[in-house]
Amino acid sequence: MTLSFAFPWAFLLLPLPLLVWRFAPPYRDRTRALRIPFFREITEAAGLEPRAGSAILRRRRLQMIAATLCWVLLVLGLARPELLGQQVTVEKAARDMVLAVDISGSMDARDMEDASGARQQRLQVVKDVVGQFIDAREGDRIALIVFGTRAFVQTPFTEDLVSVRSLLEATQVGMAGPDTAIGDAIGLAIRSFETSEVDQRLLVLLSDGADTSSRMSPVNAAEIAAQQGVSIFTIGVGDPNGSGDDKVDLKALEDIAARANGAFYYATDSAGLQEIYAEIDRQNPRITETVSFQPKQPMGWIAFALAAAIALSASGWLHVQSLGQSRGKRA
Repeated sequence: MTLSFAFPWAFLLLPLPLLVWRFAPPYRDRTRALRIPFFREITEAAGLEPRAGSAILRRRRLQMIAATLCWVLLVLGLARPELLGQQVTVEKAARDMVLAVDISGSMDARDMEDASGARQQRLQVVKDVVGQFIDAREGDRIALIVFGTRAFVQTPFTEDLVSVRSLLEATQVGMAGPDTAIGDAIGLAIRSFETSEVDQRLLVLLSDGADTSSRMSPVNAAEIAAQQGVSIFTIGVGDPNGSGDDKVDLKALEDIAARANGAFYYATDSAGLQEIYAEIDRQNPRITETVSFQPKQPMGWIAFALAAAIALSASGWLHVQSLGQSRGKRA
């Protein structure tokens, strides 16, 4: 640790009392006097020595030392001494990312292969891949949105990646309803970004169906997102040749990505999904901002406390001395 002064200009005040003593006119005080008959006889009887009516106040050496020390300590305190610790540098990601995951009824289909080649539930494969993606986002702020018939914020923006993954693992098919509301999920992401103060804003949206229940058109939502500086990367999973709600609308997902300055991807298995999330990360390298600060421990209060202690001690000692002298004279 090193000692520093936040306001070193205060030391220019040190010679101020000397300048006042040298150049300022002396203070004079006039008091009324009484003429007493037989004054000399009275003073002799009292054991006192009469002096002239005009007297100069004489300060004791202790008073001068205490006053000097108090002034030096007061100026030292005004200079704001601080103990500086080791400089700390923190790198903070200047990127906010929303992960939107479809949990509609069609995500219960078991047609996606995992790393071992076994067919698994779509949502389970997505949770495994997205969970690994979240774990690698150290330093980013992540928000999680799940959507079915309605869209919900599962976690707002946070750097607590453990909580984000835990809440992702807790999601189940149909929790948000059986239908698919892609447009509402985009709109909810836009609202989440309203509190973001960074320039790099990414929405990664994964769905296996067509928009069937949104109150906002996915295309209109994508255009608004682009105006707000939000880039949308869409990922399609599922069967593009299916029927009804089980058919993934790849054309709509591609259109959304094109309108929001993003990219569209399609995955059929776990390996492909992992490669897609890795590609999104490569295309959008994390921007970091470096913040440096140095811990400071104020020490000025010590100087002020010492000045007060010296002043009180000197005043008390002089008072005791004066009492002793007056008692001696009476004796």
